Amino acid sequence: MDKFLLPLCLTLALLGTFACGRSTPPEAVAGVASVETDYGEPHRPRFHFSPPANWMNDPNGMVYHEGEYHLFYQYYPDSTVWGPMHWGHAVSTDLVHWEHLSVALYPDSLGYIFSGSAVVDHRNTSGLGKEGEAPLVAIYTYHNAERERAGHDDYQYQAIAYSHDRGRSWTKYAGNPVLPNNTGLRDFRDPKVSWSEAANQWVMTLAAQDHISFYGSDNLIDWEHLSDFGSDLGSHGGVWECPDLFRLPVKDGDDSKHVLLVSINPGAPNGGSGTQYFVGNFDGTTFTLDPAFASDVTNERGVWLDYGRDNYAGVTWSDVPESDGRRLFLGWMSNWNYANVVPTETWRSAMTVPRVLTLHQTPAGYRVFSQPVAELETLRGSEFAVAEMEGNQPAQPATDESAALAFPAPASAEVKLRYSIEPGSQARFGLELLNEDGEVYRIGYDAAKGHYFSDRRAAGDHSFSDAFTGTFEQAPRISDSGELSMHLLIDRASVELFADGGATVVTEIFFPSTDFNRMRLFAEGEGVRLLDSQGYTLASIWPEVR
Repeated sequence: MDKFLLPLCLTLALLGTFACGRSTPPEAVAGVASVETDYGEPHRPRFHFSPPANWMNDPNGMVYHEGEYHLFYQYYPDSTVWGPMHWGHAVSTDLVHWEHLSVALYPDSLGYIFSGSAVVDHRNTSGLGKEGEAPLVAIYTYHNAERERAGHDDYQYQAIAYSHDRGRSWTKYAGNPVLPNNTGLRDFRDPKVSWSEAANQWVMTLAAQDHISFYGSDNLIDWEHLSDFGSDLGSHGGVWECPDLFRLPVKDGDDSKHVLLVSINPGAPNGGSGTQYFVGNFDGTTFTLDPAFASDVTNERGVWLDYGRDNYAGVTWSDVPESDGRRLFLGWMSNWNYANVVPTETWRSAMTVPRVLTLHQTPAGYRVFSQPVAELETLRGSEFAVAEMEGNQPAQPATDESAALAFPAPASAEVKLRYSIEPGSQARFGLELLNEDGEVYRIGYDAAKGHYFSDRRAAGDHSFSDAFTGTFEQAPRISDSGELSMHLLIDRASVELFADGGATVVTEIFFPSTDFNRMRLFAEGEGVRLLDSQGYTLASIWPEVR
């Protein structure tokens, strides 16, 4: 996929940043896996995935195969700003530690390699298997910049590639494109493919400008249009992108529903890019909203997977074994409002932590909850107390400077907080991060408004973009319980909040002058009490950093 496309591309080319029309040959990028990387450089995360160097955006082609979780991603190996897109590649056996591999797919005469998906063709429906082995098949969008410059509308179309060696090398299908663009739409991209038992065929979920188009195929090569969804539903502040369709069981129930993820840029509730979702039923041909969810979405009103400003284009892994049973998600931890200009030097952007998605029936209706994968607990080091104790009870949150707790590890920690809230409370409370330069980041809950909030106005450098500053309040609490929980993952230049068991999620990045090295609980107003707190140091996932 993407977003800035030709105008930005040409501008940067004129400035000499990169040559927009160039197709990088494979030999020029094959060595990316061996790039010398300084994981201790400013703002580089310790336990989130980041590229070895240069530009990264959307996760692509995520598939589990022969004991490995594959993560492909939009990558430009020649600059720290967006350029001609490749598919970068990494693998993991535990969703925590990652091995960088060589670039998987690179531009050619058909165009840049935009977002897409990958599947294991277990039945060899494509006929691309070899010696009885099921091939890995990647399905992706070509973006043809030459046709765009010439004024054509059909410059995005779908193609496939296949691998016989566990994704280490890829062959592009000789008959590409497999799905030409005959729609008249300029935005026609980001295919997410899965096998539909109901239809006994492959189904492609495709973003088509302001709606989702579904296509069907028996062989991953010949595609037929099935139906469309969404032109009059959900947020339409920008172009629809990076869809994903999957079934989830309803937690503590006997039913299951289909969930349709749709990223949009711009149009998110707190500015820039974000991901909305729909709950309903897909019969193999058509997606229909569930009646219990239909009242939650109207034209220009959506339900959001993450209310922070920095979780975009996330999709889920395909082919996760049934014995695992989880729906595993990963997003790009940035925002198109400022992604190209954030103050990092040799690399740009990171991914969220992998998350488990579950579907719940709540007082607000069906809602998708997110929780960090349990595998991250293997990074825990020493446990520490976030709040001082008074006898057998945690003390009230304090606001004076002496109450600040030094980070037990350099700017990377996990914090769990549980509060009681009295009815009618107007309190505002949460966690502050501080450093020696007097900078502060705040995240917490405003009981008067019923919203979680994030405040990065004083959290460091924001000179690079006017869109980066400000406090947001658009992160509603779903639960009506008198108890509230906040589970926070803090990693040098980011915070991820999973509130009330993952019912409300907030992902935010920031750029302090020096790492935050202290934390402090704060509470303003009456009617709130801290019930419990836990903290853990978190180790780096990179062997070069301790």
